Amino acid sequence: MLFSSYVFLFQFLPVVALAFAAARRYSPRCGILALAFSSLIFYAAWKPIYLLVLVASIGVNFWLGLKMEDPPRRRRIGTLGVAVNLAALCYFKYTNFLFDSLTTLTGAPLPFVNVILPLGISFFTFQQIAYLVDVMRGAKVERDIVSYTLFVSFFPHLIAGPLVHHAEMIPQFKRARSGRSSVLAARGLAIFAAGLFKKVVIADNLAQFVSPVFAHLDAGGGVTTPWAWLATLAYTLQIYFDFSGYSDMAVGLALLFGIRLPVNFRSPYKAASIIEFWRRWHITLSRFLRDYLYIPLGGNRLGENRRTINLLVTMLLGGLWHGAGWNFIIWGGLHGIYLCINHLWQRWRGDGARASAGLPAKILSWAVTFFAVVVAWVFFRARTAAGAWQMLGSLFGFEAGSSAYASPGILRVMDLPILVGGDMLLLVGGGGVALALLIALSLPNVPQLFHYREYRRAPEQGSPVRWRLNGMWALFTALAFAISLFGMWQRLEFLYFQF
Repeated sequence: MLFSSYVFLFQFLPVVALAFAAARRYSPRCGILALAFSSLIFYAAWKPIYLLVLVASIGVNFWLGLKMEDPPRRRRIGTLGVAVNLAALCYFKYTNFLFDSLTTLTGAPLPFVNVILPLGISFFTFQQIAYLVDVMRGAKVERDIVSYTLFVSFFPHLIAGPLVHHAEMIPQFKRARSGRSSVLAARGLAIFAAGLFKKVVIADNLAQFVSPVFAHLDAGGGVTTPWAWLATLAYTLQIYFDFSGYSDMAVGLALLFGIRLPVNFRSPYKAASIIEFWRRWHITLSRFLRDYLYIPLGGNRLGENRRTINLLVTMLLGGLWHGAGWNFIIWGGLHGIYLCINHLWQRWRGDGARASAGLPAKILSWAVTFFAVVVAWVFFRARTAAGAWQMLGSLFGFEAGSSAYASPGILRVMDLPILVGGDMLLLVGGGGVALALLIALSLPNVPQLFHYREYRRAPEQGSPVRWRLNGMWALFTALAFAISLFGMWQRLEFLYFQF
């Protein structure tokens, strides 16, 4: 069930909100029970049979947590639990990739397998691995199955994050008061509307200039250099507005129930280094990789050479987490190399170099960072390695080929065939990309605009334009909803649903 669907907005969400309000009036526990049950129904709406996977994962990990209350057996049981979670994730996510790779490498006629990937399995598996590891380290074991179930399955973050931590979520569920109010609900609706607008109006329309071009390349075709740059830049902005839009919608939905989710994006395309980019992009995943992989590997405590290895291993596994394919591994490896180069550069320049850098140097740093991110996105978006290399060749003019995208032809915009010249299509697409980039670079992000969480605690980091509960902002929210509703007929899935 998509957040950007009429069924969700006009059927599921109103029913859940009313059920939660009624149950909460009876007792806080009834409220979280209603939310937990609703979240399971939300997941079952995709494929009911895969609800068994989610429920089994919750039950096994909750039981393992209880067994870890015995200190002598804590590490052994925790290690077993992590192994079981990883085994389940690997089976569902990497079986097809493994068999396809072995068939390609060996030529052996291996049996055909087609394991369907359950939605959100990467997110709810990682969250429970973090829980088990923290219990191994001495964290309190959760004994309330309802709170634990809601922590894992809370529908705003269940399918595509943000990755949440048990220590920041379960206490919120158990509060005697939910913190709900008319102001909080209005803020939540406004944040949701902003995220919906980003997804439906910006990301989904940019997709019209991305999907046909990459599909053409994956099928063995070629594109000219202008079309290659248009498609790549359009995807760079599509994935940002799509994923950050989903995260904003998740935050807004959670606020309707008095729950505060973590911020997942802080204007990543404003970053002037790859290190800064990963502090701004998919922040909750970066936190997980840092706390549960990079630091346990030794982090930067064992010297520069070991830090380089740890960074590469962390980012390679981070790439593999995103998807079962060599392109994702290459994408993760590129970012690992970027981070290593960035750390070496900082070490060579010294800690105070950036603070003393002038405006031209900062602009150059931003441009290099943005260029590196854009190039890496090619591997993230292409479905085949051949398609990715073909796109890279086209970007730099090495393999610019003939294509329907190099001459007058038909482009399907919003599923309507429009007969125009190739140059006109480039102009239209380029204008859309330029506008989206301007929004990403010049406007405050949604958490800043609404002074949400850390921006509320540190007002100096917020936006001078601030959301308030008044008629003007109510009008903006209504307009964002209205415009988005007209675009929802496209029904394009969120990009991170596949991970």
